[in-house]
Amino acid sequence: MPVTVRTKQHPHDDAPDTAAAFDRLSALPDGPERQALRDEIVQSWLPMAERIAGRYRGRGEAIEDLSQVAALGLVKAVDRYDPTRSHAFESYAIPTITGEIKRHFRDHMWILHVPRRVQDLRNRVRAALKELSQTIPGRRPTIAEIAECAQLSEDDVRVALEALDSFAALSLDAELPGSEDGYALSDALGEPDPGFDLVVDREAVKPALSELPEREQIILYLRFFQGMTQSRIAEQLGISQMHVSRLISNCCETLREQVLADAA
Repeated sequence: MPVTVRTKQHPHDDAPDTAAAFDRLSALPDGPERQALRDEIVQSWLPMAERIAGRYRGRGEAIEDLSQVAALGLVKAVDRYDPTRSHAFESYAIPTITGEIKRHFRDHMWILHVPRRVQDLRNRVRAALKELSQTIPGRRPTIAEIAECAQLSEDDVRVALEALDSFAALSLDAELPGSEDGYALSDALGEPDPGFDLVVDREAVKPALSELPEREQIILYLRFFQGMTQSRIAEQLGISQMHVSRLISNCCETLREQVLADAA
């Protein structure tokens, strides 16, 4: 028996009359006949599932993918619907399909991992922002106004607003707003600065350096901080350049061993 479409007025114009089909489906055992009737019911409700998917158009997911998710929710609704509970199938199918779509967004569309609680806060704040935009047009509502509308604390509202920015990520190759020369976000990123490593090394060697004899400290200071040549240092201290070279080598070896020992 084919599934007939209602001709009387109904809240959903694309809602078919499948009550009799569901009664037959519940009485049939597993097999080809039951599978064929099940598929026929799903096909008759697909237009409504696609309409529900269309409500979420423009939120970062292709409408084709949303339609597939909605169809999956419809199949689940058909398989789980109990016609003996005296409520229309659409009253069960609509929240099931909608829940499947929302679950898809929650599980697959967040580029940054966001805890479930924060996702729930985000949804409540988003609904509050939509409501407040109707009552206070022309300006962005304050944190306090959002908190009152969503019945949340102001700290939770701030967390939710941050989560709103975590739903999608900006490509590093994207051109920055207002740029006229193709300046991208990646162009504004810094690079590793070898000067930081130098600061760390100097701080690590400072205690061991202070334990050297005064003359050795002066030689190292003139050589590595003032940039003087060994010949200039030798002339200033009245010793040979070979002696300066030997002292620098011995001092560096001593400092290296001391720093490694302290680190160990």
